Amino acid sequence: MDEHIAEAIGRPDLIRVDEGLICLRFETMKVVSALAAVRHLLDTGAVRRGDTLLDSSSGIYAYALALACHRYGMRCHIVGSTTVDRALRTQLAVLGARLEQMPPSSDLKLDQKRRVARVHEILAAHPDYHWMRQYHDDIHYLGYRAIADRVRAAAPADGGPLTLVGGVGSGASTGALARYLRADGTGPIRRADGAGPVRLVGVQPFGSVTFGSEHVADPEIIIAGIGSSIPFANVSHTAYDTVHWLSFDTALAGSVDLLRRHAVFAGLSTGASYAAARWEHARVPGGTTVFLAADTGHRYVDTVFARHAEAADLDGLAPRTVSSAAELALPWSRMEWAGAEAPAQAETPDGTGRGPVHAVSRGRGRGLA
Repeated sequence: MDEHIAEAIGRPDLIRVDEGLICLRFETMKVVSALAAVRHLLDTGAVRRGDTLLDSSSGIYAYALALACHRYGMRCHIVGSTTVDRALRTQLAVLGARLEQMPPSSDLKLDQKRRVARVHEILAAHPDYHWMRQYHDDIHYLGYRAIADRVRAAAPADGGPLTLVGGVGSGASTGALARYLRADGTGPIRRADGAGPVRLVGVQPFGSVTFGSEHVADPEIIIAGIGSSIPFANVSHTAYDTVHWLSFDTALAGSVDLLRRHAVFAGLSTGASYAAARWEHARVPGGTTVFLAADTGHRYVDTVFARHAEAADLDGLAPRTVSSAAELALPWSRMEWAGAEAPAQAETPDGTGRGPVHAVSRGRGRGLA
């Protein structure tokens, strides 16, 4: 029996949507990482019950951190994106979390930069606050170990190849799952149980700096949560074998097709991951492909599902294969990343493209921006 609702919410479902194609469906995925991170901070003495935990979020992590704070008796302060909707604002208020929401903006890059600046202002005024740094401290990897064990157990015992597909975002979810599924966490190598290789496929929106698509603008919107306008230290670029960039319209087609064909009601990033996973799975006969569904579709009823009549036929869509970021083009591009290093614009100040393990779990307050 669960002791708190956060534990139930963080437990994903494994749904076979086709032969060898599996949906790893979360109600709210980042609850997994937030719970484990807060528990680790308490266990190591980095924070104490009653302390205030601070971070920036476009939505999902705000809810996850609020639940983790509720579970462990912490205070929660969120600098929220302009995209945080009324339903989430209301839940955060009732849970006791403080939300500072950015003013309305059609430019999510500006929204993200404003949030980072505001976090620094709050830390200057409250040095006792602990900045969770979901984008930069891979303490957020910890919660995915148990999820990797579930995925490994669901993979066929015959040892065939396993392909993991998901939105890159902060880097924690797909990066952690690949690390725990692989023997040493890097490269297209074999599973930790000695079975077939694990391929990691990252999904990105156009306009994201993470894998070098910032020069290609999507006229609709950058898909919040799976891309970024600033470097993220938690993204381990060398872990990715392949990267897909999908437009809003392509992701919308994926979300609608997933609901229509398989009755899975999930968010826009899931639609993008599903489209990429279908394409990859068709090219690996006998393999198993697992794609991440990070949240439900409720936030996207008006912006995505109400437009279902406009959705393109997913069977008629395919990515353009490119060999460099300079060739990227809407509506869908795919490139063999092959474990390359981070592009220069995605490198963090330490020059690595990613941060040290548990970089701030031993301290409080400020850290890498």
